[in-house]
Amino acid sequence: MAWNLDSDRPIYTQILEEIQIRIITGQYKSGERIPSVRELAAQAGVNPNTMQKALTELERSGLVMSQRTSGRIVTEDLEMLRQTRNKLAYDQINAFIERMKKLGFDKEEVMALLKQAEGEKNE
Repeated sequence: MAWNLDSDRPIYTQILEEIQIRIITGQYKSGERIPSVRELAAQAGVNPNTMQKALTELERSGLVMSQRTSGRIVTEDLEMLRQTRNKLAYDQINAFIERMKKLGFDKEEVMALLKQAEGEKNE
């Protein structure tokens, strides 16, 4: 599983989002243990302290829980998983809208382009 981290945004934020995505897509299943800080840091090619910071934030949010002897496990709270999925979607939508505004598009033009793109995709 490749970690595509870039220099445009803070690494910590990207790690946080990547783990959230892996959780909501089932790569890290509800109720199951996630890899250790060192394992994840090695996979992502980042400092373990950076990974620890991201995992601590995930614990604070309740998405993962720390268990003394078995590491961190993914929450079994399906509502929290749904909310996380929706938040990530809204973040993507808002970022897209902001990029389109920078290009000079208004809301109606963006909607027209989306409909056009969807129509071309379905052809």
